[in-house]
This record gives sequence, structure tokens and C-alpha cells, in this order.
Amino acid sequence: MPLNSEENITFYGAGSMAEAIVRGLIYRQVAAPQQIGMFNRSNEEHLAYLTDRYGVRTASVQEDKDDMLRRASIICLAMKPKDAGEAISRIRPLVNDDQLIVSFIAGLSISTIQQLLGRKLPVARTMPNTSSSIGQGMTGISFSPEVNEEQQRTAVAFFESVGAVTVIGEEQQEILTGVSGSGPAYIYYMMEAMIAAGVEGGLSSEQSRLLTEQTVLGAVMMMRETKEDPAKLRKDITSPNGSTQAAIKVLSDGGFTEHVKAAVHRAAERSREMGEDVRKALQ
Repeated sequence: MPLNSEENITFYGAGSMAEAIVRGLIYRQVAAPQQIGMFNRSNEEHLAYLTDRYGVRTASVQEDKDDMLRRASIICLAMKPKDAGEAISRIRPLVNDDQLIVSFIAGLSISTIQQLLGRKLPVARTMPNTSSSIGQGMTGISFSPEVNEEQQRTAVAFFESVGAVTVIGEEQQEILTGVSGSGPAYIYYMMEAMIAAGVEGGLSSEQSRLLTEQTVLGAVMMMRETKEDPAKLRKDITSPNGSTQAAIKVLSDGGFTEHVKAAVHRAAERSREMGEDVRKALQ
């Protein structure tokens, strides 16, 4: 769903996630480059790169930054968590009740954002993952009661430009962070080990990487295309007393399932801790 030509998006923060979203918005024609403004704290060289590559508007002078914020229909909070308190408090006199605030900040609750803004503006709390940079991201999004239906549709289209979207209650944001926000790192960690094992067995690093990449991609596509439960797909290729069963036994004996679940829950817990750290710093 393309944005109305009168609408403008401003990104407060211009890091890799913000760039990934901008790339998707432009590529999927959800927004035109001239509808997008971006600024960061001080990296003018990076802002010049963004303008040159995507044609977006950027600002390095404070007056221009403030003007971007006032004119925006959507303000994306994409700064680092440690900078969030000061940054959101600073924009407090610049925002208005018709703007949608979209937060990418891990662990920062809607109520804390609204507290910093001084009133209950419409807020969408989101957690995209890094696969958004290639249009294959997964984003969980939660809305404050102040977000109207049109703003909800806009926000969903916004993130569908870089992958899949699920709307969840805010109380589920931390576990979503554990599953999909941090999830790509778990898969990469497993792939590192698979590639290393292949090399130890005599494959070249290039061969082992190709085998690992295609195996993981094929498994994902098999699950998506067949709609089968992963447990069934695993059992279908695990012959009694075969090599796959022997490998699965090693993983099982090592507590594979429990370790993965513990990792997901620890990531969720850490996200909650980070949000609490920000909240305490504001007191």
C-alpha cells in the first residue's frame, strides 16, 4: 500500500536497520525518496551516502532536523537504546497528536516512550530483524490504543516492504525478540559449525559453505512449501539406525532442544532488562 503523496517519514537514526527499511520502502514503491527524511547525531559522510544512493532527504543542521520532525506524518525512532531517553525527550516539543511514532528500540515500552513524549501519542513498537536488509525480514509490531486503523494499515505496509509482519500484544515483544529478533544469529552460529565440520572432513571452505547455505535454504523452503510440522519433516528423513539418526542423537544427548529454548528465553529476558535499564535511567 503506497503512502499518500502528502505523507512524510522521518528517521531519527540512520544506521543499518533504518537503511534496510528505507531500501525496502523505495524498492517496493511504498514511499518515494522525496517523502523520506533521515538524520543522525553527527555522521555527515554517512548522510551524504544515503542521499546519493537512495535520493532521500537528509539533515545535519539542528534547525533542519527539527523541521523534518515537525513535518513528518511518521517518525521512526531508530537510535541506539542508550541514546533513546535523551533523544525522545528532546523531540517532545516538536511532535503533534496526528503523528505516528514508530519505535525500533529493543526493550523500550510504549508507556515509556509516551512518558518521554509527555502525552499519549500513537505509538507502534516494532522489532524487525537484520534479514530486512534483503527484503526477507520478520517484524513483530504492537500498537498503542491511540493508533487508528489507517495508521495500523500504514505501519503494516511499511514493514511488509522488507519481509513478513505479525501484529502482537506488547507483552509478547520480548519473546518475539528471542525468537526472530535475535534468531538469525542462532542460525548463523549453527552454520558456522556445519561449515567448520565440512572443512575438517576435507571439503574446501567454498564447498562447505555452499553445501551449508543450500541445505539451510532448502530446509526452510521445504517447510514453507509443504506446510508440514518441522518435527514430521525431520522424522521423514531420519531412517532407523541411519546417519541422520546418529547425528540427531548427538544433538539430543547434548541437550540441543533445551539449549535453544534457553537461548531464546535469555534473549527475551535481556531485551526486558535493556528496557528496564532505559526506564530507570529516566527516573
